Amino acid sequence: MIPLCAPENAKLPTALALGSFDGLHLGHKKVIKAITKESIGIPTVVSFWPHPREVLFGESRLRLDLPNEKTLLLKPLGIEQLVLVPFNKTLASKSAENFVNEILVKTLHAKHIAVGENFKFGRNREGDITTLKQIGESLGIKVSIIPILEDPDGRLSSSRIRKSLTEGDLKQAKYLLNRPYTFRGTVERGKGLGKKIGWPTANLKIDGRKFLPSLGVYAAWASITNKKERFYAVMNLGPQPTIDPNSSSAVEVHLIDKEINLLGQELIIEPVQRIRLQRKFESIETLSKQINLDAKFAKEILTNNI
Repeated sequence: MIPLCAPENAKLPTALALGSFDGLHLGHKKVIKAITKESIGIPTVVSFWPHPREVLFGESRLRLDLPNEKTLLLKPLGIEQLVLVPFNKTLASKSAENFVNEILVKTLHAKHIAVGENFKFGRNREGDITTLKQIGESLGIKVSIIPILEDPDGRLSSSRIRKSLTEGDLKQAKYLLNRPYTFRGTVERGKGLGKKIGWPTANLKIDGRKFLPSLGVYAAWASITNKKERFYAVMNLGPQPTIDPNSSSAVEVHLIDKEINLLGQELIIEPVQRIRLQRKFESIETLSKQINLDAKFAKEILTNNI
């Protein structure tokens, strides 16, 4: 895993790709490629944490990729470190020129900066690519501006990925990400209600900052972190309207045709297709029969996606 560090702990000098890179889609990879194809500095991705909109507007901003997930995705791209710049109101008040001088030049010793053509920065987003080019030229820093990547439906963006996940469209999300969407969670002890009706589930504790798909029942692959084997699974994302109507939303995963003690283990979940929306059944027996159908359908889907 590449190091995840604060600006003052970064290896210097840097060639840096600057942006949120949430979802790390093909458009982001083009920006990153600009700094890895030449040996000007340590290939570095620089992002802000928390998201600027959280600090400026109080918005909750869930991430498609959490920092520890992003480090795993960046290493194969030739990136050697992920630097998270703490975003606060003091940083937000800096002019575009001061941001470049103080953070990118003085702290990170940037020799090459790459951004997408829609990049904005500095106080009230006053800086744009023209500003960055001018500052770069005055300081002898190479600046690469990468055009926005588009397909017939518009520009590739994190917003489109989020929309696909919100609609339960994992196929579209996979296309936009150019990789399967996944999330992680630690198995914690539940109420044992699934086991009582013949369908034991692993109850996952998910980082609250992670963006999850919409509620429903999914065919999914499940694997244990750092192990290659993956298991057929059916996943319920949401409350338990039949068993416990007052329950909060949760992620429950049933391994199909497998009985493994997963308590305390971290699972990686790859939802492949939403099978159905959640609903309240008239009885526990009816629910159990439906889960049986869900499991059979999920296994069929997953068998066709190996």
